Amino acid sequence: MLKELLKRVVLIVIVFFIPPVWANGLPDFTELVARQSASVVNISTSQHLLQRLPEFGQTDPFFELFKHFTPQMPREQESHSLGSGFIMSSDGYIMTNAHVVDGAEKITVRLTDKREFSAKLIGVDKRTDVALLKINADHLPQVAIGDPAKLKVGEWVVAIGSPFGFDSSVTAGIVSAKGRSLPQENFVPFIQTDVAVNPGSSGGPLFNMDGQVVGINSQIYTRSGGSMGLSFAIPIDVAMQVVSQLRSSGMVTRGRIGVTIQEVTRELAESFGLLQADGALISSVEKDGPADKAGIEAADVILKFNGNTVKNSLDLPRMVAACKPGSRATVELWRKGAIKQLSVEIARLAEAGKPVPSVQGAMSDTGKSVERLGLALSELNQTQLTELQISNGLLVEEVTGDIARAAGLQRGDVLLAIANTPLHTLKQLNGILKKIPEGRNVALLVRRGNSVSYIAIRLDDK
Repeated sequence: MLKELLKRVVLIVIVFFIPPVWANGLPDFTELVARQSASVVNISTSQHLLQRLPEFGQTDPFFELFKHFTPQMPREQESHSLGSGFIMSSDGYIMTNAHVVDGAEKITVRLTDKREFSAKLIGVDKRTDVALLKINADHLPQVAIGDPAKLKVGEWVVAIGSPFGFDSSVTAGIVSAKGRSLPQENFVPFIQTDVAVNPGSSGGPLFNMDGQVVGINSQIYTRSGGSMGLSFAIPIDVAMQVVSQLRSSGMVTRGRIGVTIQEVTRELAESFGLLQADGALISSVEKDGPADKAGIEAADVILKFNGNTVKNSLDLPRMVAACKPGSRATVELWRKGAIKQLSVEIARLAEAGKPVPSVQGAMSDTGKSVERLGLALSELNQTQLTELQISNGLLVEEVTGDIARAAGLQRGDVLLAIANTPLHTLKQLNGILKKIPEGRNVALLVRRGNSVSYIAIRLDDK
C-alpha cells in the first residue's frame, strides 16, 4: 500500500513540477539575431549593357516604317541586382557570393544603420562562388567564425539576408545533410539545409546556435523560383581559405595531379578486391602529367591523400586543390590486391590536359559475340586506333545481353581494359573471362566519346 502511494506521489511530481521536453518549444533566436544582424549587409550592383535594336532589311515590310525612327545604333541599358553579405573584419572586409557581384561596374553596400558605401572588389573565385569586398569604414560589427566540421545533421541553423530586397530577413531551419556535391561543383562540400533562402539571400551568412557563421548561403533547388526547403551553403572554412588568397593576391591557385576519377561502387569494389566501397577510382591518367610521372595508373584506387582518408571520390579533388602547386603529396592506393605508397608533385590547376578525341570510324555488324558479357565485340583496326589515339581496345558492335544493357553499355563504346589488364584481342578477353567465376563482378574500362570510366558488370554463366 505504501509502495503504491509512493508511486503516485512520484508521478504527480513528474507531471506538475518537471516540465516535459516539449514545454520548451522551438529554440529562441531573438538573442542571436539581436547580436548578429548588424554584421549582415545588403549588396546592390549595377552594370551597363549594350542592347542593339533589331535591324530590318530593305525587303522587310517594316523597313520603310522604321528606317527614320529607329537608328541602327546600340542602346545602353542599366542592369541591377541584389544580394547579401557579411562583415568579416571591423576594418571593412565583406564576404559574399561571386555570382552576386559578377560583371558589376558599381557595388554598393548598405549597413543596417542605413549607411551606404561604395565597395571595391578585392577578388572573386567562381569555382567556389566566393567574393571579397572592401569598404572604407572602421569599427564595424564583425561576425564570429565557427567550425562547420562540428555541425551535426538535424542541428538548428539561422540565415539572415535580403530576400527580394527585404533587408535583415531572418529564417531558420535545420541542417539536412553535410558534404553535398552539386553538378559542376567539385571543390565545395555544401551544407544542405531546409532554411528558407530566396533570391537576394545569396551571399548572406548561415549561423549556428552559438551565433557563429558556419556557411555562406549560395544556392537553392527550386522549380518555382522560390524556396522549396532545399538550400545549400558554402562551408565557412572553405570560404576562408579562398578569402585568404584573395586578400593576399587577388586570385586563387589550386593544385592538380592530372587524373580522371569516379566513385567506387559496391560492384566495382568487389571486382577490384576491396572490402569496402571507399576511395577514388582512377579511370584515366593524363600522359606526362604529375600522376603519370609518380607512377599512378588507371584502375588504382586512391585511399589516402597526404594522410587524409578519401572516403568517396569527391573528397580527392578538394584535397588536391588545397595543395600548393610545386609541393609534394603522399598517396596511398590500392593496386592488384595490395596497398602501395607513392609521392606526387602537385601542379597548378590552370594547366589543362589535352582533350580526348572522339570515337571515329564506322562500325560494322560483324562483331563476335562474347556471351558472358552479353556483348558483340570487334577488334579495332590500326586506322581506328590512330584516330582514337589509343594503342588498344575492343569496339562494342551490339549489346546483346540484359545485364550489359542494364549496366549502361552502348553500341559504339570501346572496352579499353578489364580491371587493370589492357584489352587487345577477343582471344585475350575470352581467356581472361574463363578464369573468372560465375556471378562475379568485373570492371570494364569503357571509352565513350570524350569520357573514360569503369563500369561493373556481373558475369553470366560460362
